[in-house]
Parts: sequence; C-alpha cells; structure tokens
Amino acid sequence: MTSTSGTASGTASGTTPGTASGTTPSAASGTASGTASGTTPGEASERSGGGTDTPGRLLQLLSLLQTPRDWPGGELSDRLGVSRRTVRRDIDRLRDLGYPVQASQGATGGYRLVAGKAMPPLVLDDEEAVAIAVGLRAGAGHAVEGVEEASVRALAKLEQVLPSRLRHRVQALQIATTPLTSGDGASIAPETLTVMASAAAGQERLRFAYRSGDGTESRRLTEPHRLVSTGRRWYLVAYDIDRDDWRTFRVDRVSSPFATGARFVPRELPTGDAAEYIRRSMWRGQSSYAIDVTFAASAEAVAAKLPAALGRPEALTDSTCRLRSTVTDAVDWLAVRLAMTGCDFVAHEPPELVASLHDLGSRLTRASSAESP
Repeated sequence: MTSTSGTASGTASGTTPGTASGTTPSAASGTASGTASGTTPGEASERSGGGTDTPGRLLQLLSLLQTPRDWPGGELSDRLGVSRRTVRRDIDRLRDLGYPVQASQGATGGYRLVAGKAMPPLVLDDEEAVAIAVGLRAGAGHAVEGVEEASVRALAKLEQVLPSRLRHRVQALQIATTPLTSGDGASIAPETLTVMASAAAGQERLRFAYRSGDGTESRRLTEPHRLVSTGRRWYLVAYDIDRDDWRTFRVDRVSSPFATGARFVPRELPTGDAAEYIRRSMWRGQSSYAIDVTFAASAEAVAAKLPAALGRPEALTDSTCRLRSTVTDAVDWLAVRLAMTGCDFVAHEPPELVASLHDLGSRLTRASSAESP
C-alpha cells in the first residue's frame, strides 16, 4: 500500500518518483513495485510521506547494529523498508549522536557498531531487558564486592522504564528461582534497594520500618544520602528527621520502604564520604588493632583471596608481600580468614593473632591425627 501511494504521488506531479527523488529508474531495486514506478519501494514511500518515522526507524536501525556482525546496506534497506540512500543518512545521524558506526568495503563489507570513547545508550528487545533485569536483581540482592552499587543504580534505571508486562516476567522469574550463595551476608529484596537508591538519587524523603540489633521496632523518616556495601552487608547512610542527626541503617533490617514524594535539600555529610562514615560508625565502640603479616605469594594473589576491608598487601618481591592494616574483626575470625588464603604466611603482629594461629594450628593437627572410632 505504501508503494502504491508513492507511485500515485509521483505520477500526479508530472515526473517519475525516481526522478523526483534524484534517482533514475535504473537504480531501482528490481522488485515488482520498484520496476513499475521506476524507484525502490523505500524511496516511493519516502516521497509520499508514508515511510516510518525517523526516530522510530533510527531506534530499529540501532537495535539491528547492536547485533555483533557486519550488516550490508542492502539488508538494512530491506529490513527497514527504505532506500539505501536513507540508510546512509540514518547511519550519519547515528554517528552525529555519538554512536561509532564503522563501514567496510567489499563483497562481505557493511556497517558495524564498534567500541567508542563513551558508552552510548543501548536498545534492548523484550528478552534482553528481562535477562538483564533478572541478572541485576540477583546481584543486587547479595552484596558482590566491586559492582554492588553500580548494580543497584543500573537496576533502578532499568525498572523505571520497564513495561509492566516485562516487570511481571522478571518478578515471576525471581520468585521461581533460589540462588545458592556463600558468605554470611543477609539476603535483601532487590525492590528494597531500588526504592532506596531512587529516593537518594531523586532527593526524596524515605520512610521505612526498622528493627534494631536488640529487636526494637521503630518507624523512621529520613533523608537518604547513599547506599554502601561492605562486601557482606548493605548499609543506608541517611539523615534521621526525628532524631535530628545522621544515622546508618542495616538494609537487611529495613522493611516497607517508600519514598514520600517530599523533596529535600541535601545536607553535608560530616565525613564527606559515605563509605568513610560507615567505617567510622562501625569502629565506634569497637577496639581496633594493627596487623602485620608476610605472605609467600604475590600481592595480587593474596589480594584476590582476602576481603578488601583488610587492606591491600604491599609487594616485597614478585613472590612475597606484606599486609599492614588496622582492623576491628575478631582475632579468631581473622586467623581462620588468613589460613583460608591457601598461602604460606608469617604473622608478626599483634601477639593475640600469633597466639590464635598457634591454637588453630594445634587444633587442626589434633583433628587430622585423631584415630577414627
């Protein structure tokens, strides 16, 4: 129907559609419609104004180019229902928008979206959107060191624009699956994290129910500042309106959070950095001590096997390193954690750690030499 409209328009104007668009009949695509009117169906459609709208066509073109392969101009023309000239113009538009589209010549050449200097927006189909949302939800529900905050921010952005039909599919998959996780970090509903992240980003007051360590239940009205992950747990740094002071909240103890819609002007955090504020809050009231441990392994190998909270080992040689840090963890737990690296090491300080390692070694020796009943 689009080609017919284009042909009628071209005939009425006293010229062929191909001539009107700057294309001779010999440049026609060879299809039945193109032969009859002396132009390609896409050009005829464009002349009549019956083609797809440019923004929608650009999104469709971008979606095709995101498939990692070379796309010949003719194939893109067929897929989009426009002329090759229009494809070239659309490619130029994408380049102007910052998408690095590379063109290659030859029989096997075509267009390909390549890596650029910045991350451009992506176009996802339904299946891809669901897959990414499920993956982000799984990662956000359990603290994953290094990518936890980025996962929550990405999940909040995606779920904000996710159609309801796809959101129901994501929730169904989440309910029907159970992750097998390690560590002692509490599991958290992704919805709790995304509500908090969205409220903090939008500077909206957040209300929620909170259960303290001794089991006391309370309702809190806060101005959320930042979510922080320690690798094992999630914490919310927020200004407590009723208590008129900054507070830290363990997210696994939060329930029924919701943004009130009331905006607030961000206050200045005393430490300036949310992670530093959490660190000081956790150390407050706890005794800290310095550790000094030498490992018979490279700094990279040891760092990969220890929690980031213990600090970064300093390389001595290619095969040895030294860890000097201040910690608040229980000495017995630290002794076990060092032994779990699987590397030979010598503990220099503190004396309590040396003694704990000696007791642990003796206990394990006895356990391995005991006769079976």
